[in-house]
Order: sequence, then C-alpha cells, then structure tokens
Amino acid sequence: MKEYDFTLKFNLQDPQADADDYIERLYAGGCDDALIGVGLKGFISLNFIREASSAHEAISSAIHDVKSVIPSTILIEASPDFVGLTDAAKIVGCSRQNMRNLIVNSDGQSPLPVYGGTPSIWHLGEILRWLRVVKMYSIDDSLLEVAETTMNLNIARSYQKIAPSIQENIKSLVC
Repeated sequence: MKEYDFTLKFNLQDPQADADDYIERLYAGGCDDALIGVGLKGFISLNFIREASSAHEAISSAIHDVKSVIPSTILIEASPDFVGLTDAAKIVGCSRQNMRNLIVNSDGQSPLPVYGGTPSIWHLGEILRWLRVVKMYSIDDSLLEVAETTMNLNIARSYQKIAPSIQENIKSLVC
C-alpha cells in the first residue's frame, strides 16, 4: 500500500451550516487521516494522507467517507490539479524560470494550458506526465497518480455542468 496526499474541498449546501459541527463526526467516520479546514462558512476542506492500493481508491474512499457523514455535501475541487508555473516548479523542484523555459522552448509539445491568461493555468497531471515522458524528469509515481486522478475528477465535475441535451455536441466540438 502506498500513501497518497490530496485535498478535497466541499460545499456544505447549507449556507448556515457550521463546519465545526462536522469535525468530530468526520474523524469518527473514517477521515482520521485528514487535516480538516473550516475557514469559510458553508465550506469544508480536507487534506488527506491516505494509504491505499491506488490514488483512485484513496480519493474515492475519502469522498465516500465524507459523504457518509455529510450526505448533502458537494465536491467542488480535488487537488493537486490546477497550477501556475510557480506552483508546478515548486512541486517538481526547479525554478519558475526553468519551468517557463521548458514550456516556451518545447516547440508546441508541452501541455496546453487550461487557462491561457495571466497567469496561465495547467493541469498538474498533464505537466508531470509530459515532464516524465518527454523531458525524462524523475517524477514520483504517487504524485503523478494523484494529480491525474484529481484532474479527471475535476474534469468530470465540470462536464456535469453541461446541459445533457448538448453534451454530445459539445464533446464533438472539443475533440
């Protein structure tokens, strides 16, 4: 079994809900391997370090554990996923300038940003996979697995927001 480090952010659905009320119940309900954050009213964030046979199993079981305690809660983001150059460089262990140079000098072979503004944002999983496969960087297997799993969760969450009547049409436009 490997250890997987990830964060899950949830909306409690009840704007008056006090997240502090859930802390003990979450620990008792299987989230004793998480650091729980309750800063903003109506939201709760859990940073897990969970042992499992795969990142998917670790993250799935964590979501299940949270939802068994707070059934109405909605997952709003799984991380690590969205990163800028500074975040990606820090995770990989290089400078921001080095990361920028890798992407700029990649002849269009680097991952495309999710958002191409200032700052640009990428999926961490795509950057890590590209660095490992194309640039031959040594990337931790667990980190890559978590980043790809959280990316897939966030993409699936976004896809659900598309009206069912146009999902197939939208899918054909972006493929």
